[in-house]
Amino acid sequence: MKKYYAELIGTYMMVFCGTGAIIVNQEMNGVITHPGIAATFGLIVAAVIYALGDVSGAHINPAVTIAFALRKVFPVKEILPYVLSQCTGAILASLTLLFLFPMNEHLGGTVPAGSIMQSFVMETLLTFFLMFVILRVSHGSREKGIMAGMAIGAVVLLEALFAGPITGASMNPARSLGPAIVSGEWQFLWIYLTAPVLGSSLAVWVEGKVR
Repeated sequence: MKKYYAELIGTYMMVFCGTGAIIVNQEMNGVITHPGIAATFGLIVAAVIYALGDVSGAHINPAVTIAFALRKVFPVKEILPYVLSQCTGAILASLTLLFLFPMNEHLGGTVPAGSIMQSFVMETLLTFFLMFVILRVSHGSREKGIMAGMAIGAVVLLEALFAGPITGASMNPARSLGPAIVSGEWQFLWIYLTAPVLGSSLAVWVEGKVR
């Protein structure tokens, strides 16, 4: 159960801080700025990896969990409890933000700025890049070297920095699910549930070619 609690807590922290930065930026007339939001996501991901990586692997992302299982470094039977823990953490974080900011409409949710195809392809590629780096610097539930958290957090920051205005740069089904459920904005959720899983699965296949 420690692993499941760690995934719940880690995903809660990531969604609360990341989408919280989006909400505060909206509520306070852009004081955080887009680069600030991207930095918040990258830094909280790195912090969670350092804090909980030795407990659960700090996946905090269903797409990452599924990819590790496809890579055969994570037991298939653990996928469902991990994903449930991650999604529960994300929903609880969005509920907390709704309590704190009841008038905010989207609660930091991800919505395409352009076409559906544009966002789907971009989310697939973003998650592919992220998962490729994760596979190269980590192994199952343990980081490979002290810089793993910083490397993964840096990729999240980088991708949020340039792709956030287009897709929201989710790369994480749980991160998009929490705000969507709590705010009731379901229309484009399928993009953010399917594209990251596709991207992370492709990363497993490609990384196998250079391993």
